[in-house]
Amino acid sequence: MHVLVLGGTTEARRLAGSLAGALPAGARVTSSLAGRVASPKLPPGEVRVGGFGGADGLAEWLRTHRVDALIDATHPFAGTISFHAASAAAAAHVPLLALRRPGWVPVDGDRWHPVGSLDEAAAALPTLGRRVFLTTGRMGLAAFAGLDSLWFLMRSVDAPEGPCPAQMEVLLDRGPFTLDAERELIRRHRLDVLVTKDSGGDATAPKLAAAREAGIPVVVVRRPPVPEGVPVAATPEAAVEWLAGLRG
Repeated sequence: MHVLVLGGTTEARRLAGSLAGALPAGARVTSSLAGRVASPKLPPGEVRVGGFGGADGLAEWLRTHRVDALIDATHPFAGTISFHAASAAAAAHVPLLALRRPGWVPVDGDRWHPVGSLDEAAAALPTLGRRVFLTTGRMGLAAFAGLDSLWFLMRSVDAPEGPCPAQMEVLLDRGPFTLDAERELIRRHRLDVLVTKDSGGDATAPKLAAAREAGIPVVVVRRPPVPEGVPVAATPEAAVEWLAGLRG
């Protein structure tokens, strides 16, 4: 059996590690990373870096490398590759599973403002605060570039490129983050609104608790849907069970 795992997420790395001990002798696991992060954390096993050339290129790769199962463990907001995976899997007749960590759920005390896109998030900000904690990553900063009256603390793994807000401080850091550290960021920078994507998981969730404690609003960008008809597993363990079912 040859399993191709798409994505450099925490769940993808955990899955690759689990499969190394769960698959029979002679089975292969290849993890594919997009290459957008300069120094990614590499999963165990075989690793390839870079795109496939769209859905047709991925379908050809599946055929050429005799892939028996495809698991889309990309970031919940990496929507394009998920639809390419669905199209390629159908064309190559390869079973496909989406591995998606559950999204965040608001609790008592949260002041969430759900929106459908970064553009909607930018439109909502002027009525919510003046000092913005922006944690949506380095891609898509152009949506906030016109908000000259607001100040931004932008946190991402790599430095931003392209249009950026005029008043912005960049914090290069990689999770997991602690609650104490998030509290201190909000206090030290006098942040009064948080913008985040609903990526789910524990690594970056403490910012939500810190915002709740500080009583500041949170603009939450809703995640795109998984392609229709693609089964979803919430954990790497469930993905391993799915593969076991394919082997019978």
